[in-house]
Amino acid sequence: MTHRTSGISRRARVLSAGVAAGLLVPLAAAATPAAAATAPQVSCSSAQAGLAGKLTKDITAALKNRKGTVAVGLYDRTTKTTCTLRAGTSFDSASVVKVTVLSALLWDAKKTERKLSARESDLAYAMITKSDNNATSKLWRQLGTGKINGFLKAAKMTKTVPGSGGYWGLTRINATDEQKLLGLITAKNSVLSDNARAYILKLMNKVVSAQRWGTPAGAPSAVKIHVKNGWLQRSTHGWRVHSVGAFKGGGHDYTISVLTHGNSTMNYGVATIQGVAKAIHKDLAPRTTARYAPTQTPQEAFVAVPSS
Repeated sequence: MTHRTSGISRRARVLSAGVAAGLLVPLAAAATPAAAATAPQVSCSSAQAGLAGKLTKDITAALKNRKGTVAVGLYDRTTKTTCTLRAGTSFDSASVVKVTVLSALLWDAKKTERKLSARESDLAYAMITKSDNNATSKLWRQLGTGKINGFLKAAKMTKTVPGSGGYWGLTRINATDEQKLLGLITAKNSVLSDNARAYILKLMNKVVSAQRWGTPAGAPSAVKIHVKNGWLQRSTHGWRVHSVGAFKGGGHDYTISVLTHGNSTMNYGVATIQGVAKAIHKDLAPRTTARYAPTQTPQEAFVAVPSS
């Protein structure tokens, strides 16, 4: 009896020593490892049966094996369909911020019930239809970050941060806020007047053909296209390439935002965005055969950034 007790004691001492020394590898291996971070997934919902699942599958397939970081926002009023991917991820805006600048200008003018001056109208036209950087800088300086921030607060674009030092192309944006902006432009609200909304859409519909790439790719021919794009290359995150668009017609009324960075080239980013856009347009209008084919030589203004 004494012998058995001492044997047990010896084994207990060995076990205790092993634990203290961290030698019990099988036991340690059995511990649950820290959960690996999983990549964000496309999430869709819809009032139309089967549409959410199809969009989720097809957007995911369009992004399969694509490198870089991609954020997606979709809202279709007709079918109450919403899709998101990395909706809160922040990007440098490049030229898509020009829609925000025009909206802020019109919001500010609305407060005093004044019309835009001839100068302002000329600058706005150049800024949106041709993505003119000089025109944008003039309107940005006129408004100042105070009025820009005032508009962002009114629009509830809470995560959009104006670029400092006059570098409007470094404004920080995300897909959620871009979708909020497109929502204000395309539906009646108290922030932008009906005339202001119509004016913004009119200019976005007149963007020159060389800059009508991105979200319009694959849009049904019956749909009216409104678009603004942007791109920018920096030492970190490579090429930022973005496209936001509003589409109405053929029984649908929808907005799409696709923001990207980490692209090896500008054309790579354009191809990624257009793959997503084609999937969305096809799923929303599956029976359409005639579709918009964007330019093969996409262009956009390359915005100024600090040398560092």
